[in-house]
Amino acid sequence: MIKELLGAGLGTAVDNVLGRFFEDKDQAAKAAQELRIAMLEHEQTANQLARDVVVAEAKSEHWVTSAWRPVVMLMFAVMIGNNYIIAPYLDAILGTSVMFDMPEQAWSLLSVGLGGYVLGRSGEKIAGELRKKG
Repeated sequence: MIKELLGAGLGTAVDNVLGRFFEDKDQAAKAAQELRIAMLEHEQTANQLARDVVVAEAKSEHWVTSAWRPVVMLMFAVMIGNNYIIAPYLDAILGTSVMFDMPEQAWSLLSVGLGGYVLGRSGEKIAGELRKKG
């Protein structure tokens, strides 16, 4: 995400701000580059922490903790299946259907949840392979 932000104008803003604090353009460019690297490293750390949380949830002994993410994803699958598969057929056949309201935040949560779920499952598989080798 940081990479996309830097490419979408944040990099230019960083250059402009640092240019005001450094008289030497080379020093400003070096500081901007170091800042970009630090931001990218921070993003990797944040992604690693998020992955660790998902893996810890998946390994939890309590079923609610380990199952809440898959249950939420299943609910989204039901809502999407209803709205885009079942409801149109019911409307065509019976002239009536029930569609769930999917606010924009629901789509954002779905994308975050899927990302976390995929990262968590990948982490579990990697951890399993490392245990086998070690």
